[in-house]
Amino acid sequence: MVGVTSDLILQVGIIVIIAAAAAFLLRLIKQPQILAYVLVGVFIGPILKLVTNTEIIQSMSTIGIAFLLFIVGIEIDLKKLKDVALVSTLGGGVQIAILFISGYLIALSFGYLGLEAAYIGLMLSFSSTMIVMKLLSDKRELNTLHGRIVVGILLMEDIVAIFALSFLTSINGISLSFMGIAVLKFLTLFGVAFLASKFIFPAIFRFAAENQELLLISSLAVCFSFSLAFQYLGFSIAIGAFIAGITLGNLVYSYEIIGKIKSLRDFFALIFFVSLGMGISLSILKEKLLPIISLILFIIIIKPIITMTICSLFKYTKKPAFLTAASLSQVGEFSLIITAQGLVLGHVTQELFSLVVIVTVVTITLTSYLIKYDNWFYKILQKPLSIYDIFTTEGLEFIPTETKPTIILCGHNRTGYSILRSLNHTKKKTLIVDFDPEVISKLVKRGYHCIYGDVTDEEIIERMNLKNINMFISTIPELKDNIYLIKKIRNVNKNAKIIVNASDIDEALKLYNQGADYVVLPHFLGGEHTAGLISQFRAKKINFTKEKNRHIDYLKERKSAGHRHPKE
Repeated sequence: MVGVTSDLILQVGIIVIIAAAAAFLLRLIKQPQILAYVLVGVFIGPILKLVTNTEIIQSMSTIGIAFLLFIVGIEIDLKKLKDVALVSTLGGGVQIAILFISGYLIALSFGYLGLEAAYIGLMLSFSSTMIVMKLLSDKRELNTLHGRIVVGILLMEDIVAIFALSFLTSINGISLSFMGIAVLKFLTLFGVAFLASKFIFPAIFRFAAENQELLLISSLAVCFSFSLAFQYLGFSIAIGAFIAGITLGNLVYSYEIIGKIKSLRDFFALIFFVSLGMGISLSILKEKLLPIISLILFIIIIKPIITMTICSLFKYTKKPAFLTAASLSQVGEFSLIITAQGLVLGHVTQELFSLVVIVTVVTITLTSYLIKYDNWFYKILQKPLSIYDIFTTEGLEFIPTETKPTIILCGHNRTGYSILRSLNHTKKKTLIVDFDPEVISKLVKRGYHCIYGDVTDEEIIERMNLKNINMFISTIPELKDNIYLIKKIRNVNKNAKIIVNASDIDEALKLYNQGADYVVLPHFLGGEHTAGLISQFRAKKINFTKEKNRHIDYLKERKSAGHRHPKE
């Protein structure tokens, strides 16, 4: 027993120490940490063979998968699909189907048959929720149009991946009868989870939340209870963990639970990704170089083209369609999880598993650069991408010839909604420019002057009649785009008042230097507004009860418009 314990400490200790050093190094050169963990696995496994007891590591990595899906389950919010419901569900479903069929056919062309070809098809179908959400969050783009589309499609992919994992872990071959039984068992367990989330867990966690340690233990108990129940009925423990997460996701304590579980998740996820690297067969780079290169090229070139075409068919302009496609041009952690499970079940060989790991690591690394420099790539490809304009203009414009707007609002997002509300009395003088077709459709019905498209597009700029406007308001977040617009306006109109958005103080100062009349910093507005309320209250100019009721009415109005959180 002592020997086993010492061996466990030695194996895990080696992994953690080397992984920390690698993660620190890759952090310095701004590379994804998952890449560090997988490379550590390759280094201590196939190359140096420092870790030999792979059974212990595999067992711990399984717990990592469970915690990863547990948190995904807690965080998943189907309500987020509301704003971009059609493109997320129907468009995302079509995308998954096309990618799966394409991957299956590619696999057949390289000699893979049956289940292995299906696993390759599934690999191509899913992008990385964890990586993409992190990169978009770091760029503060989760609240943008393409950010919402990406989140919606990722949620759709995660749901499909969970069902795919359920089927594959319940059968040892694909047949309709087994699939039907798997669906029935899954729906039964899901029904139990739903009832527990409605009638049992709220009372239990209301009591547990009074003690932070009890809250943590109760959350883990729910996670493992569902994991074991699902495993008993023939599913993966990861599926049970995901369903457990969903049951706790609607509790008011969900954010506290996530905060407590994340550290455990991060530790065991580290073990999981290291174990992936340990499972790579280096010889496959020589034996399967052509399939690896072909799959990588398909993912970074053909997959974005498919995604962009689908977004364009749903009448999104080429810029948000391109940014969405760029964000989804990789293989995700669900592809790794599904293939790892397939290896355990005997559905795929070690060789195919290594191929999937290599393709995943390479595409995640490449996509981190693509997302970071997506606007630069868009500028280069803007003219060739004009072919997508044929999908996006019909029925999304309203400019009565008898009226010449003197106020332009670019971006009817969360901030723009409030601004337009205050401009309602000057409706005939206001022109809104936005590249969200749902927004434009609603505004056209309300009789507003609208142009649908990218505000930095030269054709759109020409049609805005900048030389005759009195005020220009931009709520778009990109610094370069706002500087570009300021220069365009000042070249033809020295007197127009220009109001733009900035993410931080340095950006605000740059915009002032370029000629902006006022720069809005959304993160500071709350403090300024609260300070103003306090001053007015002390001067007895407002009544807090009336102000509270007015604010409640306003929040209900925003909620009905689908605005639930300022970062969305």
